[in-house]
Amino acid sequence: MKHLTIIVPEGENNLSSIVGTYKIFTRANEYWKASGRNELFKIELAGISNEVEFYGGLFAVRPQTHISSIKRTNLIVIPSLNHNYQKAVKGNQLLIDWVAKQYKEGAEIASICTGAFMLASSGLLDGRACSTHWAAADNFRSMFPKVNLQPDKLITDENGIYTNGGAYSFLNLVLYLVEKYFDRQTAIFCSKVFQIEMDRQSQSAFTIFTGQKLHGDEMVKQAQAYLESNLQEKISIEQLSSKFAVGRRNFDRRFIKATGNTPIEYSQRVKIESAKKAFETSRKTINEVMYEVGYSDLKAFREVFRKITGMSPLEYRMRYNKEAVV
Repeated sequence: MKHLTIIVPEGENNLSSIVGTYKIFTRANEYWKASGRNELFKIELAGISNEVEFYGGLFAVRPQTHISSIKRTNLIVIPSLNHNYQKAVKGNQLLIDWVAKQYKEGAEIASICTGAFMLASSGLLDGRACSTHWAAADNFRSMFPKVNLQPDKLITDENGIYTNGGAYSFLNLVLYLVEKYFDRQTAIFCSKVFQIEMDRQSQSAFTIFTGQKLHGDEMVKQAQAYLESNLQEKISIEQLSSKFAVGRRNFDRRFIKATGNTPIEYSQRVKIESAKKAFETSRKTINEVMYEVGYSDLKAFREVFRKITGMSPLEYRMRYNKEAVV
């Protein structure tokens, strides 16, 4: 029998990702048992305290065991953390060290949402792909510049390390792990019982792009402000870099370092975010919105919109604006 460890970090963190993981893996075990097979996992909640409180003491979790009693495990799940990431990381160093040791001894690790901050603190994500909640991406980049952050992805899977996007999308990661460890049929069963969509790959449609501002490059901040306040213009990056008396190559390098995007990508994201808001809140046509955000070619607009959101402008409007569909 394999061993699954769901760790319970110290401090205020996310209860739903602990409970949800436990319930789905337990149900997968039951499904196998009902079909004449042995349960695949022994599932244990482990931590360094006898009890961890949630939501101001409204709920509490009592881990079944201390991490020191688990010599070997096959899969570790790190739940979502609170939003004081540095404090959360500092208060869980024992767990972080234990996770790193287990990985070196063959365990696989999955982090849920902002649990990626704990995983990254171990150094195991350096040079590797990682996702987290889109709202935590700026903080993550500033704390862990060596990690290849991909916040548009719902799930990353690299060398026995899995990460996922934000909030309740952890259910999709758990299904992914059920399919990987059990089989496709078990994952489909759990999908139907818990009513979770199978095979979601992206959290792009849920992202609210606010622009990465947690950096100290004043020139880049001014360039960002210019792009954000001139949506209707088709801005040449050469002209923008010369506006700040910086060569194009150096401008691009500084922009990417500060924001994680090229200037062109940043401009596209700002324009598409504005278009999304228009589709959500108005009855404007796709052409009207397209012109408002500086596009004149419908095909190009559709392509960029789909690249960033994972759906067409029409699909997006139908999903988020009931009045526009009538």
